[in-house]
Amino acid sequence: MLTRDMQHYAESRTQARAYFCYLFSKNLPNNLPSISEKSVSDRLRKIMGDLQDCEGVYLLNEKGDQVTPTYLPDGSHTDTCVGQRRSNRAYYYRAMKEKRCTITDPYPSLITQDLTVTASKPIFNEAGEIKYVACLDMPLSAVLKIAHPMAMKSVSGRFFRAGYAAFTFVLAMVALLLFIKGVGYFFTQGLSVHTIDIKSIFNATILLTLALAIFDLVKTLFEEEVLGRHSENQNAADPHKTMVRFLGSIIIALSIEALMLVFKFAMTEPEQLINSVYIIGSVSMLLISLAIYIKFTGKKIEE
Repeated sequence: MLTRDMQHYAESRTQARAYFCYLFSKNLPNNLPSISEKSVSDRLRKIMGDLQDCEGVYLLNEKGDQVTPTYLPDGSHTDTCVGQRRSNRAYYYRAMKEKRCTITDPYPSLITQDLTVTASKPIFNEAGEIKYVACLDMPLSAVLKIAHPMAMKSVSGRFFRAGYAAFTFVLAMVALLLFIKGVGYFFTQGLSVHTIDIKSIFNATILLTLALAIFDLVKTLFEEEVLGRHSENQNAADPHKTMVRFLGSIIIALSIEALMLVFKFAMTEPEQLINSVYIIGSVSMLLISLAIYIKFTGKKIEE
């Protein structure tokens, strides 16, 4: 689930930053004649009290040195961090460079060892100079809960995951039945080449092709929507690749069916050959439509 959480964080980073910017601007003093270390840290501790999952808050000076203890949610604080230089940390130099509220990428927390995100905001004096940098640590899971509820198994997220699981199970059963039926056609023919019925071979091929197409769809749905797995090189083309594979399998099955009907009607009912021609025409239209789909979606992905 770590890869999925990182992806969701990248998608919802803007919303998360907007949330922390709102908290900071609402609670922290800024651009005032007298801004003290105590006034800012007291307001930071108030923000921490309002956030259920906050790991800690602390204050840096304009040089990047930590000037306050790290205040923890249980009311205690850690003094060992006071005086440590944080100027090489992203939450400091990005706040100083951009002169606005920023949030970092997830990194291992020194407090909990879990992935955490630090939100920071520069505090200006009345002359417009940066006096302090206020910092607030939040676990990645808590940030996702705020900005991307579906990622953290909300009620609706669990409902849709259960729905996908049910659909994938039923589709898997359909693929299994088609597979068993297709294999059954082969066993009924025996091992002698002279007893093989071409119609049965065609039927088996069609059923197995459909079973493969449905199984491929089940695999994709189960891995991405139920287990939440994403490949490392996943991109916007993946859903289109799934669609192309599925439609390609359907087109192959229809083509085999049309070929089978051509042989059948040619030998038994020549006047019915027009029906197989209709199927061949439909397959041709599907191929053309699929080619157009690939062409335009390919252009969109490149852009």
